[in-house]
Amino acid sequence: MKSMKSITIVIPNYNGMQYLKGCLDSLAAQTDQDFEILMIDNGSTDGSVAWVRAHYPKVRIRAYRQNTGFCKAVNAGIRLSRSEYVLLLNNDVVCDPEMVGYLHRGIASRPDAFSCCAKLLQMSDPSRIDDAGDFYNMLGWAFARGKGKPSSRYDRPGKVFACCAAAAIYARSVFDEIGLFDERHFAYLEDIDVGYRAMRAGYENWYLPQAVVYHAGSATSGSRHNAFKVRLAARNSIFLVRKNMRPAQIVLNLPFFAAGCLIKWAYFQRKGLGGAYAGGLREGLRLARRMEEAPVRSLGTDLKLQLWMLLGVFVQMA
Repeated sequence: MKSMKSITIVIPNYNGMQYLKGCLDSLAAQTDQDFEILMIDNGSTDGSVAWVRAHYPKVRIRAYRQNTGFCKAVNAGIRLSRSEYVLLLNNDVVCDPEMVGYLHRGIASRPDAFSCCAKLLQMSDPSRIDDAGDFYNMLGWAFARGKGKPSSRYDRPGKVFACCAAAAIYARSVFDEIGLFDERHFAYLEDIDVGYRAMRAGYENWYLPQAVVYHAGSATSGSRHNAFKVRLAARNSIFLVRKNMRPAQIVLNLPFFAAGCLIKWAYFQRKGLGGAYAGGLREGLRLARRMEEAPVRSLGTDLKLQLWMLLGVFVQMA
């Protein structure tokens, strides 16, 4: 049956007990209540499923026995939704009371938009940006625009390469056209990939700074850099190229990708994670041989995306 609400908020959860009260209470305080909440639990062992059922009975829950990864969890939520829009939300966030309303109105007023993301502020220092829209550049690096910089510098809405899935709303119908999050990613860079696919299909991704969210960050993986995250992100960076670029574009960018990999390896080597990064690249190259090639699009589309990657170089330096 079709949902009576315009938005389904999907919250993936894995042992997030310490964060769920702040997240769910902030949703209860939203001025726009045209949404339902669906929590997808990835085998939590901290009692968070029972606690949510007891304290937030209106929250629908789909619980898995084990950690299936971010992508499978949010895809389950998207499939279960019957709303016009799906809003993905990390469990370690607290939302400003106007957040849902701004994202709802923002995407509804932009017929070509696939996604719109919130301004993510660091929970530990709300004057600093955690993410002001995601970008991807010619070095093969995906990054959160503005991370660690003053929030006041990112007060203008605008198009971005992709939306950070920690707090972003998506047009449900576009998923039917371009596919859901790629579950081969498990986690990391999956939001860049789906934003890339949407742009290839002619859609837009937007950053809306009026929608404000406070983000703890790295709540599931445990830290900004760890072997698990570094390995998966390195592997998925290969997936991203293989699935979204035609061979000629890969060849064109190969010297930049090689330089980017070398720089990142040196960075992680200094942190004792060089082996994890190199191992992720090797795994990505091995698995990419069996992956599908990017669908053929017009030369104009390829050029547009190449310019976005060039722009990403300057955005990261800004």
